[in-house]
Amino acid sequence: MANELAGCKVAVLAVDGFEQAELLEPKRALTEAGAEVHVVSAKPGKIQGFRHVDKGETVDVDATFDKVRPDDYDAVVLPGGVINGDAIRLIPEAQAFVRAVDGAKKPVAVICHGGWLPVSAGIVKGHTMTSWPSLQDDIRNAGGTWIDKQVVEDGNFITSRKPDDLPAFNKKLIAQLASHRRSA
Repeated sequence: MANELAGCKVAVLAVDGFEQAELLEPKRALTEAGAEVHVVSAKPGKIQGFRHVDKGETVDVDATFDKVRPDDYDAVVLPGGVINGDAIRLIPEAQAFVRAVDGAKKPVAVICHGGWLPVSAGIVKGHTMTSWPSLQDDIRNAGGTWIDKQVVEDGNFITSRKPDDLPAFNKKLIAQLASHRRSA
């Protein structure tokens, strides 16, 4: 349905080193469903994507952490990429953003190494999640339960493991956002 998410705003939080497909594919799917999608980062301009270990496309930044309010968004998407995941988890504004979205029980959609940000933000405890396998100890040590599945929905959390899982991830994210909007 082309406009099922009309009026919905989604923030995609990323910095240099994001996994290209994990940002571009959810952004495309959400936009096609009618959502307005903003790439939010630490610096203005462009951020560098990767296709695993090779440089990929750059993506325009729509807003910086200091210029956005989590209350203005209906959901947050956290793409992976080892470099992105490791760097963004250390940014206090990114941590505060995901804590606020989670606190409002809005969808927190996490792919691959994007799981490091919720771990560092302290919002994983009690959630069942999936991720790239190397994050399973981090998730467990943060009080979460880790399972190896294509996509896991637990409350307002939607998580997946890798780019191959994006079709299932996008479908689950759009369904949860549409449901969240209907109940709001």
